[in-house]
Amino acid sequence: MEQHKCVIIGSGPAGYTAAIYAARANLKPILYTGLEVGGQLTTTTEVENFPGYPDGVMGPQMMEDLKRQAERFDTEVRFGMVTKVAFSSDIGGWHTLTIDDEKNIQTRTVIIATGASAKYLGLESEKRLMGHGVSACAVCDGFFYKGKEVVLVGGGDAACEEAIYLSKLCPKVTMLVRGDKMRASKIMQDRVSKIDHIEVLYNTETVEILGENAVEGVKVFSKKENREYVIPAYGFFVAIGHTPNTAIFKGLLEMDENGYIRTIPGTSKTNLPGVFAVGDVQDKVYRQAVTAAGSGCMGALDAERYLATLEQE
Repeated sequence: MEQHKCVIIGSGPAGYTAAIYAARANLKPILYTGLEVGGQLTTTTEVENFPGYPDGVMGPQMMEDLKRQAERFDTEVRFGMVTKVAFSSDIGGWHTLTIDDEKNIQTRTVIIATGASAKYLGLESEKRLMGHGVSACAVCDGFFYKGKEVVLVGGGDAACEEAIYLSKLCPKVTMLVRGDKMRASKIMQDRVSKIDHIEVLYNTETVEILGENAVEGVKVFSKKENREYVIPAYGFFVAIGHTPNTAIFKGLLEMDENGYIRTIPGTSKTNLPGVFAVGDVQDKVYRQAVTAAGSGCMGALDAERYLATLEQE
């Protein structure tokens, strides 16, 4: 069976940054990309808030740049999916990973960078216009809609935060809430209610996002009025939550109530020795490419130090 010092699961900013640092530390890391090579940023058209790209960069291009940088330092990038894990609870023990339900490999350290997937409504028009006016991150993409009217779907704290953020850029933000009240905390609802150009429409569902090559409006259905109508808009933001990609780790690693992996504060360490979690898989607060990259660095440094302690024993 193959045996390695370090295996990284996931190929977003966190995974690739972990690979760069691990490779430079001579850990000879193996990185498994997963099915979505490059992670969530591959669905983003232009990234303008990542340091080092003064003119902005397309999301897929940025991921390709990170991949090339990791490979430059002899990271072995493999296209494949880790489908099962058997973690050791012993310090210095071997962790066994199953790749594509077929092949088993062993590693002393595992850096989990599987990320989180934004929840979407599942509309055909939503998928077609992804990256062309449809977004699941106001902080990432709100700037592109400065001075334009936008629609946001969601009724939780995160949706309120995104609406408030957008209200600083846009003359009109319309929030669509499916039920007759928000799930958000009272303080967040109060903050939204104090902003005149945020309009909250309750009992309202999205029927279709209009536009051929870019968002031009949103067709909605009002349950209260029992009618469909169109809201003019140039941006459509979905803020109905994220799902961390942690299914294969359930029962093995400590997680919070939403399935995010718990790490020891200030580190990337999980409850098992030699297993580290980085990026959106353990971060439900910031969820930015730059914070994911930073935690990827932490994961590699933590793995390097863990291996160093084993060599000293």
